[in-house]
Amino acid sequence: MNSEKASSPVNSSPLRPEPSRRFSVAPMMDWTDRHCRFFLRLLSKHALLYTEMVTTGAILHGDHERFLRHNEAEHPLALQLGGSVPADLAACARMAEAAGYDEVNLNVGCPSDRVQNNMIGAILMAHPALVADCVKAMRDAVSTPVTVKHRIGINGRDSYAELCDFVGTVKEAGCTSFTVHARIAILEGLSPKENRDIPPLRYDVAAQLKRDFPDLEIVLNGGIKTLEACQEHLQTFDGVMLGREAYHNPYLLAEVDQRLFGSDAPVISRAEALTQLRPYIAEHLATGGSMHHITRHILGLGTGFPGARKFRQLLSVDIHKASDPLALLDQAGALLEGR
Repeated sequence: MNSEKASSPVNSSPLRPEPSRRFSVAPMMDWTDRHCRFFLRLLSKHALLYTEMVTTGAILHGDHERFLRHNEAEHPLALQLGGSVPADLAACARMAEAAGYDEVNLNVGCPSDRVQNNMIGAILMAHPALVADCVKAMRDAVSTPVTVKHRIGINGRDSYAELCDFVGTVKEAGCTSFTVHARIAILEGLSPKENRDIPPLRYDVAAQLKRDFPDLEIVLNGGIKTLEACQEHLQTFDGVMLGREAYHNPYLLAEVDQRLFGSDAPVISRAEALTQLRPYIAEHLATGGSMHHITRHILGLGTGFPGARKFRQLLSVDIHKASDPLALLDQAGALLEGR
């Protein structure tokens, strides 16, 4: 999570209908904070957005209002939790529901050493009964949908039979929606970054899972880069989740509503998106925040056109020495005109 002081209270709202998971943006540490999500929502009204993973300890023993804070405009919005103590997860799920989140997701995919040592993330794939207990505790505590994001296995437990055992056990606890990162996680010897690239993608394994559990919602994650690929995968899966591509090339989201949800609303331009973001930035500045807290997330908006390098320089380098940051923002926006 970013360390800057949040500027608005936790939002609370009535329970909403279950969100569509046809297209979602993955939870990404240090990336999908509330500023990033507000920006992405300008590009797509229908994409389901996820928070960064937040541990139960951070919520229960830290500044829970900061960790749960979001803008009402971010919906549909899911909170991803990291933890393995059923009672703690249930308590956090209740807080998430009170804060108005549309979904609570349990992280069973993060491979980092730090979370492994706390029994968080991919290590839990070796403990399907514990994951089932966690899911049941959360489902008993809230009416908000509870989902799981996981790998297709971990080293030492990477057979298809073991994957089916995991999914089947967690299904018995009442989970009906699984987001499958179609790679195993190697828990020793690879960094989290390497775990996103080195283990091979196995879409075939995820597809077999959908065939063997046709009643479950199976959302595919891992290596998806284009809306054409999304459309192809949606012939097999119930939904697709994009991670790094959605962050580094966010303007991809501008056509999601039209191409994946059948919306007839006009596609927002890059310049319009920045114009709509400007009041949000101005409010953040007025409450003592730094523009870089927000603009670091929009550098990819300049991807793919002449002037992109200047756009990124203005908002990543020049911004730190600008006496009038909003004027610099307007200068960057002028580079987007007609794009």
